[in-house]
Amino acid sequence: MGVATATALLAALGGALWLAARRFVGSRVHRLHGGGDPGLMHGKTVLITGANSGLGRATAAELLRLGARVIMGCRDRARAEEAASQLRRELCEAEGPGLSPDVGGAGELVVKELDLASLRSVRTFCQELLQEEPRLDVLINNAGVFQCPYTKTEDGFEMQFGVNHLGHFLLTSLLLGLLKSSAPSRIVVVSSKLYKYGEINFEDLNSEQSYNKSFCYSRSKLANILFTRELARRLEGTNVTVNVLHPGIVRTNLGRHIHIPLLVKPLFNLVSWAFFKTPLEGAQTSIYLASSPEVEGVSGRYFGDCKEEELLPKAMDDSVARKLWDISEVMVGILK
Repeated sequence: MGVATATALLAALGGALWLAARRFVGSRVHRLHGGGDPGLMHGKTVLITGANSGLGRATAAELLRLGARVIMGCRDRARAEEAASQLRRELCEAEGPGLSPDVGGAGELVVKELDLASLRSVRTFCQELLQEEPRLDVLINNAGVFQCPYTKTEDGFEMQFGVNHLGHFLLTSLLLGLLKSSAPSRIVVVSSKLYKYGEINFEDLNSEQSYNKSFCYSRSKLANILFTRELARRLEGTNVTVNVLHPGIVRTNLGRHIHIPLLVKPLFNLVSWAFFKTPLEGAQTSIYLASSPEVEGVSGRYFGDCKEEELLPKAMDDSVARKLWDISEVMVGILK
């Protein structure tokens, strides 16, 4: 195939994708973007992990607009400070000239260092938070690692299981007391539809016998769901709710470890632009579960596109959920 022919085909495909995308994204935005009362989250403190980019940044921006005090828990403090400055500027521009970033109907941004690949960092973060914050109304476990090469956390855990599950497991456990004293409060866990391809292998949770980056990501996302369901059971009667969600396929930097051949990249970019969600669209369910009165008191459920969805049987196995919880407590040092 000649260069001219290939170029013409790509152009034609691009045009078709553009037309399809406008219809698809337009209907999706209409369905999901319901706005919200600018004062809906006034007086509430929200902690979001991984809030400096992608879904976390979009979630922080919207909850800030709704009046929340948003704590950005991020591994790279410099990048988080830069993101916070950008969010403040965007907020000022949206509210009008001459307004301070943290006045009016909008909330406040706080940046704190949190490395979920280090249990020491998680403990230090929680110790400081408990000393500084009188309340915590919403915890959003958003940060994640996606299909990275085999590496280990500071504590020797496989990176995806260590960050996506164990780091958030310890973080949530250490903050439960503050969440309970701030009740009614909410915990929101970001999982993925890819949980369907994961299995919990208790004989090799650390992937030392074999490692497949796709399978291990799916396993960590299945662990997120099992954790949510077991935590919901343990929180019954406390007025603290916990729900889990999948954001859909979103254009973020989470897929930075995925290698796409150079010749395929133009087509992939067209497809992702046309059919993948923007970070704001992908963040809608996180925002909904963190703020909507519609889910007040709802707990232990799985959501997508702001609606409850069914789970596969393996994600509803209570005996596996309890066993994973018990083992996780030992792995993070809560129990010896």
